[in-house]
Amino acid sequence: MLVVDATGLVLGRLASVTAKSLLAGEEVNIVNAEKALITGDKEHIFTDYGQTRARGGKERGPYFPRRPEMILKRTVRGMLPYKMRRGRDAFSRLKIYVGIPREFKGMELSQPDAAKMRTESNNKYIELGALSKRLGANF
Repeated sequence: MLVVDATGLVLGRLASVTAKSLLAGEEVNIVNAEKALITGDKEHIFTDYGQTRARGGKERGPYFPRRPEMILKRTVRGMLPYKMRRGRDAFSRLKIYVGIPREFKGMELSQPDAAKMRTESNNKYIELGALSKRLGANF
């Protein structure tokens, strides 16, 4: 079982590394999902995710979530062949949490090097939690 701390990791890279681990048969738990980073211009990110969210609803799709753990889960799902049995089995081994649950306190949390932000001087990023609050999530 792999426990990953999403603090300071880039969303897309984290999702890619996670998808590879899931397809390899590992069980992956991601904590602090609200602290993952989305790179790019803030207003552009808010516009894109807002349009994606407004495109559909639960009654008629496509449904796009507001909560940070569900956005991260949806991003990982997009990198898996989730319509095939192999992808569904891999997706079922993924668990994502906001904050750190009691069962993971005191455990060693990993941060894959491939998912880390490459340049710290770049100010063009937002946290996933800020995007979720902008979309209307309460967490």
